[in-house]
Amino acid sequence: MTEELKAKIGELFYRQFSVFPEELTELAASGSSRKYFRLRLKGLSAVAAYNEDRKENEAFVSFTRQFQKANLPVPQLLQENLDDNLYLLNDLGDETLFSYLESHRQDGFSEKQIHLYKNVLSDLISFQIETRDGFDYSACYPRGSFDKQSMMWDLNYFKYYFLKLAGIPFDEQKLEDDFILFSDYLLQTDCSYFLYRDFQSRNIMIHKDKLFYIDYQGGRKGALHYDVASLLYDAKADIPQKVREELLDHYIGQLKQKIQLDEAEFRKYYYGYVLIRIMQAMGAYGFRGFYENKTHFLKSIPYAVSNLKWIITNIELPVKIDTLTEVFRKIIASEKLRKFEIESPETLTVYVNSFSFKKGYPIDSSGNGGGFVFDCRALPNPGRYEDYKTMTGRDVAVIRYLEQYPEVEAFIENSGNLVCRSVENYLERGFTSLMVSYGCTGGQHRSVYFAERLAKLLKEKFDIKVVVTHKEQNFNG
Repeated sequence: MTEELKAKIGELFYRQFSVFPEELTELAASGSSRKYFRLRLKGLSAVAAYNEDRKENEAFVSFTRQFQKANLPVPQLLQENLDDNLYLLNDLGDETLFSYLESHRQDGFSEKQIHLYKNVLSDLISFQIETRDGFDYSACYPRGSFDKQSMMWDLNYFKYYFLKLAGIPFDEQKLEDDFILFSDYLLQTDCSYFLYRDFQSRNIMIHKDKLFYIDYQGGRKGALHYDVASLLYDAKADIPQKVREELLDHYIGQLKQKIQLDEAEFRKYYYGYVLIRIMQAMGAYGFRGFYENKTHFLKSIPYAVSNLKWIITNIELPVKIDTLTEVFRKIIASEKLRKFEIESPETLTVYVNSFSFKKGYPIDSSGNGGGFVFDCRALPNPGRYEDYKTMTGRDVAVIRYLEQYPEVEAFIENSGNLVCRSVENYLERGFTSLMVSYGCTGGQHRSVYFAERLAKLLKEKFDIKVVVTHKEQNFNG
């Protein structure tokens, strides 16, 4: 993050609260190019979003204002500076519906979780119905509706970023013909409702025991079925099929209280929308995982494959798409894809980083967020002395310099104890990733020293994988 961007984010906070923040922390990266920052000062907290795509920002701001007017549970838009690609939201914390599910995996899919999903579905109906009349779609981006063009974009995204990169063979022309038939079939139903587009567990926040909904900037007109399919077939949420059917019944029952609905007609198109959503998601897994090498996206593939297998085994669509169905069978049988399930980590990996506060925080590529950041700048700095200028915290002379100070040993003891307690808890709960970062002025001496010390401590104490990265030294070990 540049100093200029940091200043502009601070100005947004000042415009809202008449004070500048004391803390500005970049949040863990998501699947998009947007960046989020948490700003704090004593009891005040807000989240700033930075996105270089102005039209996407305009869509988010327009939708947020309309949702707030309709009393729908979305973040409060506090300030905006669209000329600089920024807007400021109230802070809804860090717990998503997905993180809640992850922390309760040992409970199975409980009645409490089913009740939570039923509340989500009731909220979804509010988004769909409360926006039925007078909603302004003029800011929609990149399309005003989930129309033929939008569907073909998604289907080709699946073809080029998933099928091609996963090595799944297909007949290009026959598959394109099936895409046209399939999209024509889906568009036969009513497509005049608000379609959230990415209605899934990571975009649902739980804050003070209430549900809030984020990341709807891709919204547009479309069919009711798509967002229900997105939620219930959200890959890593891994909802049991029996529960999916119960939740779908609940959604249909609630919807029939709001509008006239032909249930048989609705169900006729539902699994088609499940399939196009799964294909869109697989395209994203391929783009982020195979193409951008963000490997945690590949861990969702086995869940999507399992969902595909259930659908083609149990559901017969009233449209003839033999080539596409054969592609699905090849995906299910693929040895290359099966390895992602086999290689999924079963133990904890702790990522230990050193970095420079001047150059920005390390990004958590696991997608889990959380972890620890320790500030070493209050400790003696060997970088002030000429003898150590060309050395790092891994060199013996620097280590000897630092270890002559009792506060250095106290720092590693205290930070190490905090991390070890979390490691013990994560191992008990079956978590697979934790990030710990030590920062100093230049990311060369103190932060490197403490990262190495912590890594050694963890390797001695636990049977886990420890990955050390010295961000400013271009070192991974």
